[in-house]
Parts: sequence; structure tokens; C-alpha cells
Amino acid sequence: MSSMFWEIIWLILLSFFLLAYLTVLFRIVVDLFRDASIGGFAKAIWLIALFVLPLLTALVYLVVRGQGMAERDLAEERRLKSEAEAYIRQAAATSPADQLVRAKTLLKEGAITDDEFEQLKQKALAH
Repeated sequence: MSSMFWEIIWLILLSFFLLAYLTVLFRIVVDLFRDASIGGFAKAIWLIALFVLPLLTALVYLVVRGQGMAERDLAEERRLKSEAEAYIRQAAATSPADQLVRAKTLLKEGAITDDEFEQLKQKALAH
């Protein structure tokens, strides 16, 4: 019974380290393809090295290019955040009241007819 307990613990530990190792390898491959500063030949060399000597290559990659990896991750996070904020600002700016004001302005300028204004009004109020 005790032997089976330790086998299960050993299996859990091995599974954890395997999953962690695969996660690191996946992050390295994603970082390689995200990085525009190195050429295709260098990327191919890194990938071949990852398949031939995976543990050693992963450790070397993290030591040599780890800082750049973190900077690229941070830049990507900032880009995604700014895109999300821009979308939120754009979506918030098109409130029904704003749509009605724009439609009324177009009506006063003669760009749309009364019927078109009513259609725009109904459309804005439907949201």
C-alpha cells in the first residue's frame, strides 16, 4: 500500500514537471515566431536545436533571450490593452443620444429626408 502511494506521488510530480517543461517549450516557439529581429535561418537553427537537445537549448534560450522574451510579452500586452481601450472608447462614443444628434444635424443640413431621420431615430432607440 505504501509503495503505491509513493508511485502515485512520483507520477504526479513527473506529470507536473513534464507539463511545465512543455509549457516552456511552447512559449519559446511562440516567442521565436513573434520576434521580428532575427531572421528565418536563425529561427530554424533554434527550432532544430530544440528538437535535438531540447532541455539544454531551452535553458540556453531562456538565459540568452529571456529578457527580450519578457519585453516582447509586455509589448504585446500593452498593444492588446490599447486596442481594447480604443474599442471601448469607440463603442461608448456611439450612444443612442450621439446617434440622434448626428442624425438631427444631417437633417438640418439637408443631407437626409424626414423619413430617413425617423428610420435613424428608430434604429438608435432600438439599441
